[in-house]
Amino acid sequence: MGTQFKGKPDESVMDFIFKNMGDAVCVLDAHGVLYYMNDAAKSLLRAPKEMPQNSKMWKMIPYVEANDDLIQLFIDATMEKHVTHHRVVDYENNDGDRMKLSVNITYTTNDDSTYLVVVMTNLTELFKVNAAFRRYTSAEIAEYVLNTPEGEKQGGVSKDVSILMSDLRGFTALSTKMTPDELITLLNHYFAIMAEIIVSFRGTVIEFLGDGIFVVFGAPKDDPDHATTAVRCAIEMENAMDRVNEWNAENGYPELKMGIGINSGKAVVGNIGSESKMKYGCMGETVNIAGRVESFTVGGQIYISEYTKALLKEEVKVRDTQSFMPKGARKEIEIFSIEGLGELDLKLSSEEIKWRGNIDKDVSFQRLSGKAVLEEVYTGVIKDLSEDLETGLLKTDAPLSKMENIMMDIGGDLYAKVMSGSEEGYILTFTSKPEEFKTFFKLA
Repeated sequence: MGTQFKGKPDESVMDFIFKNMGDAVCVLDAHGVLYYMNDAAKSLLRAPKEMPQNSKMWKMIPYVEANDDLIQLFIDATMEKHVTHHRVVDYENNDGDRMKLSVNITYTTNDDSTYLVVVMTNLTELFKVNAAFRRYTSAEIAEYVLNTPEGEKQGGVSKDVSILMSDLRGFTALSTKMTPDELITLLNHYFAIMAEIIVSFRGTVIEFLGDGIFVVFGAPKDDPDHATTAVRCAIEMENAMDRVNEWNAENGYPELKMGIGINSGKAVVGNIGSESKMKYGCMGETVNIAGRVESFTVGGQIYISEYTKALLKEEVKVRDTQSFMPKGARKEIEIFSIEGLGELDLKLSSEEIKWRGNIDKDVSFQRLSGKAVLEEVYTGVIKDLSEDLETGLLKTDAPLSKMENIMMDIGGDLYAKVMSGSEEGYILTFTSKPEEFKTFFKLA
């Protein structure tokens, strides 16, 4: 509502009040003619020292497309004199500098006269800070920190969430062959595509972990269908790898393969750190298990835990099932390699392996526990390789377990995951191949 006062507005009083304000303040008459302007407004609008008589406010604004909304706002205010107006608009000055202005226009009455009071706040730096903040975190976390009472407080809450973790297979070895600029360009393109998909499914990126992504669904904002949302997001992410690799091929970068693991349950989410430095984090056994589930994947695979599967609102298509014992647990957890959810299918490579034939190459290898290489050395024979060189057949007397990781010494370190076993040998998927791979196996 406007303010009523008796007597003509005293310019000296207004100048005393407004001259030291950081905000730009103008007073207009009922027709939009500029009556008063403080120093901040003169600086913002680059006003001439001598103002023309009966100069309308919108005549002070450069007539360029960027200023259309601001000019229209002043015109609307003079046509609707007894209405308060507020908008955030773009402003471009005569030097071509672009700004974001918060413009408030209120009215005041003096006997039979009406005056419009304009307050313009330059939000340009705030918008820059907010934009930078959102680039260094997710939009959901930025919203939580900036717009909720809990956003700046230390502490967390326990919430039902789904955790998605993804990782690029063999990327550590691949990165040693690339320059820093090439590595960053490759990762930035990959992350940009993945982040766009994650945001579209309302996921919150907690961190980019080297070449991995740590995402939570159901926090900070609640999502009762967080498990279904996470699985659908994972399928879209895997299917988008074709787009990633098409760009890689066009720009001279290597093909990438990604594995994804998902687990659901209670996790502690909230602000972690000190008063001087905090981050929005997510922790607990649910997170730890998600990391373990992801470690079982090879490129192109999505594994979900039994806890996630139990929450799904759509029919899940399961390709393979296995179990593992988490550290400190009393029972094994089932995990499922999935092919689709509802009408959404995962693009899968053919299960039929086309073998090259007659490789028969002796190898020595070691087993892995997590990322640690165990000391004992075993021997075996690589009996065959697939035509695409992604799969091998290992004959050995060592008792290997399904989804176990091994490292073979072939002049360089060749990493593989055991996919299955039979009398013929163990089917391996190579997760990281060294430069010596083709030379060692005498391939053209």
